[in-house]
Amino acid sequence: MKAFFCMAILAIAVIIFSNCGSTKKATSDVPKLTYESNMQTLIAANCTPCHIPAKGGNKEAFDNYANVKSHIDEMIRRIQLNPGDKGFMPFKRAKLSDSIVAVFKQWRADGVLEK
Repeated sequence: MKAFFCMAILAIAVIIFSNCGSTKKATSDVPKLTYESNMQTLIAANCTPCHIPAKGGNKEAFDNYANVKSHIDEMIRRIQLNPGDKGFMPFKRAKLSDSIVAVFKQWRADGVLEK
């Protein structure tokens, strides 16, 4: 009889503890950022006119995915600088908000997707 109770308690404990920790990975319904959906308009709004040739810019062109992708690390570094620091961007404008900088960082973390 003792053996039956011990086995029953053990079985109940296994069932309870097996349901305590979830082995399911949390799935995120948040879509990843892409150049076309998120970055293109953000860059056009904050990097114009200097980096947009169609607007008269003569600096490194950030009007296409390939250029932005290849320069994303440097872009993030420079937009995180403070006004007055050498290399601060956007030049002669206010520092970008933390939320805008976060979008650049998230796009990089998401894998610099184009579409």
